[in-house]
Amino acid sequence: MTELSGESTSPTASTDAPVAGAAVDQRPGIPVWRVGKPDAFLAAEVTAARTAVLTIAAGEEIGKHVGVRSEGVRCATHLFESNKPGYRGWVWFATLSRISRGKEATVNEVGMLPTEDSVLAPAWVPWSERVRPEDQQAADEAANHGVHGDSNAQESAQEEPDGEDDDAADTDLTAGAAELPQGEESAESN
Repeated sequence: MTELSGESTSPTASTDAPVAGAAVDQRPGIPVWRVGKPDAFLAAEVTAARTAVLTIAAGEEIGKHVGVRSEGVRCATHLFESNKPGYRGWVWFATLSRISRGKEATVNEVGMLPTEDSVLAPAWVPWSERVRPEDQQAADEAANHGVHGDSNAQESAQEEPDGEDDDAADTDLTAGAAELPQGEESAESN
């Protein structure tokens, strides 16, 4: 993928692709774009693409138009800088298409995409691969320590004084009960 932060605002500004056969260091989650020039009609539909992105983002979260990418015949994706807090390096996108000989763009998809500068979560590692032998040894030691008992915990439990305010909870709850209005009977007397 090429640099998306070019200074040009031309709809076809960032359509150069990596040279064929060149080694590309691809990070997982970063899109790989088709090689080729986008449809001229769709490349000019920057306003329609921005309007589509406005359906999912606030106006101040959408930055300048940074390019358009070909997605195939009569299908193109417009990219806009993201000003959304916490999404440094991401871009908003709107994918547009049109029918053969059609002069109306249809919005297919909108969203956000990461770029090479984006902060991404690390690759997921299954639990069975995350547990190392030293982790298991620490768990075994903790389990053995718990079997023999923690003398500090036992001492602190024995040192807890009996609180006098605990006795208040043991008093008869019906002692201060309000009297029933005249003519009413309690449910217990039935």
